[in-house]
Amino acid sequence: MTGLLRRREFLSRRELKPRYDVVIVGGGVNGLSLAFHLAEYHGVRDVAVLERHYIGSGGSGRNTQVVRATYNTTETVPLYATSLGMYRTLSQELDYNILFSTQGNLDLCHSTDTLQVEREKVAIHRQYGVHTEMLTPDQVLEVCPLVDLTAGGELPVIGASYHPPGAFARHDSVVWGYAAAANRRGVDIHEGVEVTGVEVANGVCTGVRTTSGPIAAGRVVSAVAGYSSELARMAGVRLPIETMALQAFVTEAYRPVLWGLVSSMDLYVYTQQTARGELVVGGETLPYNTYSTRSTFDFAAETAKRTIQLLPFMAKARLMRQWTGLCDMTPDSSPLLGESEVRNFFLMSGMGTWGFKGAPIFGKTMAEMLATGTVNPLIAPFAPDRFRNDRMVPDAASAGTHR
Repeated sequence: MTGLLRRREFLSRRELKPRYDVVIVGGGVNGLSLAFHLAEYHGVRDVAVLERHYIGSGGSGRNTQVVRATYNTTETVPLYATSLGMYRTLSQELDYNILFSTQGNLDLCHSTDTLQVEREKVAIHRQYGVHTEMLTPDQVLEVCPLVDLTAGGELPVIGASYHPPGAFARHDSVVWGYAAAANRRGVDIHEGVEVTGVEVANGVCTGVRTTSGPIAAGRVVSAVAGYSSELARMAGVRLPIETMALQAFVTEAYRPVLWGLVSSMDLYVYTQQTARGELVVGGETLPYNTYSTRSTFDFAAETAKRTIQLLPFMAKARLMRQWTGLCDMTPDSSPLLGESEVRNFFLMSGMGTWGFKGAPIFGKTMAEMLATGTVNPLIAPFAPDRFRNDRMVPDAASAGTHR
């Protein structure tokens, strides 16, 4: 039988070259998506992805796997709806099972203000063919009988929006799927290589300095969620970004009980159950700037309380593990996608809590920009110079995790 076993190499190790056409800083889901799209659809294979730790060790490995199109502006809805559509066929495209599962997203409302926000959101969704509908409290129970409509007697549920196409994808599978596919197409992926400087001459980016030596590059892309401001500063670029922490925790595994995502737009908390049975709970970003990824007891205690208000059965769930990821928060809660004020220095930054959700479309459109110089209409509104030109895309209401 041994002779019949097929060994598959997912990530080959190659020597770091002194020059590449494209250097992508950050081995998370967005940097790897960009590398894959460059190689697969544009034949740009002289590409290096530099990751100071291991691939997926940053925000990509610290998210809660939610994929949806429930956004609140005419710019963000088509962007993330396209990304959700790409996720549906991503396993086939990458030849790697990303464990994609459509289960639906239920967003509970406890006040007339949030109910109105959700109604307006649904109206926008209809314009772009995104399936989202408003539910009465009785209809909420039809979707999820586990919900306590009184929310512990404190904030009764007065309605909800429901997004049936909402889904989940395994975060580390998406990372490795993109990495393996890009690597097979000739992209070099280097772990344990930290960028310590960005070379700029006469307003043009010419490469990077690393712990393994200097690397010249035709173009450099920042895909370092949480540390975008730090990398941009090395290039002399100041970004309108605050770095904030987003926490989550997971319980021990239980029998299948919860289907889909249940969140509260007023309590800033959401819950789901993984394929392995753990119950995942996430909440709002911390209300201060930090680069610390240490978890806090206050978060665990407060989000546990809010979760039990909505889903009383969770009172008996035992917390197993807690983690923190860093988020790039822009003033309008929308991403920065495009070339910076320094020529040949590009930004995939400012995704806030949405970087994982948008990875397929971010990688596709940014690859198109780097390879052809064309700006796809989907990302044109998210150009890095929009704040200077007073063209914000305000969408904080779509997060449910950022006040």
